Amino acid sequence: MKRRQFVRGSLTAVALGSGTTVAAHPPEQLLEYGLPPEMLPTRVPIESGFAPFEIHVMPHEYALYLTLQENTALRYVVGIGRRGLYHAGEFYVGAKKEWPSWTPTPGMLRREPEVYSRWREGMPGGLNNPLGSRALYLFQPGRGDTFLRIHGTNDPSTLARRVSNGCARLVNDQMIDLYDRVPMDTRVVLHPNVV
Repeated sequence: MKRRQFVRGSLTAVALGSGTTVAAHPPEQLLEYGLPPEMLPTRVPIESGFAPFEIHVMPHEYALYLTLQENTALRYVVGIGRRGLYHAGEFYVGAKKEWPSWTPTPGMLRREPEVYSRWREGMPGGLNNPLGSRALYLFQPGRGDTFLRIHGTNDPSTLARRVSNGCARLVNDQMIDLYDRVPMDTRVVLHPNVV
């Protein structure tokens, strides 16, 4: 796959306004976070040559694309990993969880013990859990769980920003929509940041 072609196609689609808003759930549910229309999932055309039903995260666009058939994709606005914590690479969905529990990684505990140490033993799933409504767990062959996730959040102010400890996040309703569309073993590409 050629990242440049994919990016060129997706940027053209967004710039020309040729995308159409997609709502798997009623629009009033998607708008409960007060998101402007440009932050709702949108079907956009992409360059040919991309296999359908893969996830591509473009960090410089703060966008996650779920490729579909006929050279189209669903584009979601996401928050991504902070500088030094975003890890480009190829992964696959090795686990899926609804309302997942969360435990800070050893790296998180080392970097910010004052923030994370009270959750050392974990936090049960729920609306205020950092993984939100759903999570896709990213694995790599020979390595297993990478501790990277695509997950929900109840804080829309974290979208289109570098905020996380390496994961990509969508608002909860949009994460439920994505989760329902993505089967186990789906290929996931976290593209390098080009800026």
